[in-house]
Amino acid sequence: MPIIRTADKTELFVKDWGEGRPVILIHGWPLNADSWERQALSLADAGYRVVSYDRRGFGRSGQPFGGYDYDTMADDLASVIDGLDLRDAALVGFSMGGGEVARYVARHGTARLRQAVLISSIAPFMLKTRDNPEGVAPEVFEQMEQGVTEDRPQFLRDFLPGFYGQDTEGGGVSAGVLDWTWGMAMMASPRATLSCIDAFGRTDLRPDMKAFDIPVLVVHGTGDSVVPIDVSGRRAAASIEGAELREYDGAPHGLIATHADRLSRDLVDFLKG
Repeated sequence: MPIIRTADKTELFVKDWGEGRPVILIHGWPLNADSWERQALSLADAGYRVVSYDRRGFGRSGQPFGGYDYDTMADDLASVIDGLDLRDAALVGFSMGGGEVARYVARHGTARLRQAVLISSIAPFMLKTRDNPEGVAPEVFEQMEQGVTEDRPQFLRDFLPGFYGQDTEGGGVSAGVLDWTWGMAMMASPRATLSCIDAFGRTDLRPDMKAFDIPVLVVHGTGDSVVPIDVSGRRAAASIEGAELREYDGAPHGLIATHADRLSRDLVDFLKG
């Protein structure tokens, strides 16, 4: 697997599977590229070149103390795209990764892109403010930061059932998937885990939505309790001219696992369009 060096010399671990038009998968918090397992296999089997990488501070990538802001992380994405000379690509961002898609488009343009997909994405703006009254209360992110600081392993173990909608009609995964996900989360540096809460929770990406000039698919579950659909998926689709919104009834945040087959079909369908 290739290693890409960013502008500040951080090493990013990259998976590069298959042949064909490139699809770049950007993972969510607090995971790594392995979380795309089902979609990566399906897309490669469907004839696409699937590129996925561990965000700085996560998985097998380098763990610098800084750089966990969307400008830097979008530039990291540009380093991957430029380093592998990817063209006519589709960007697919899950959860926090949706922010990197939006900031990359705003910061670097779409010359190398054909399409973009936002899945359970935090874009355009999560935080509740005077001009974003439907957002998530600041206390939620403060409590997350406190939990990560005081007992990161236990906080993450407690966080994951809600991530996958355990004990809900539209969600739920096996104990094995919960254990696997916790293992991925614990590979991340504590600094990255903590700093990225600030990035995805408090970064205003609303201006970035205007930069999209390529076809965009938005996928979001109506049962998402982590990133509520009203403040994220529905608003993102309304903010991007021509965007297509596909709502998964009752699906939780982690629909890349709970609705893996349906998502893979929808991705292939969109990519062929």
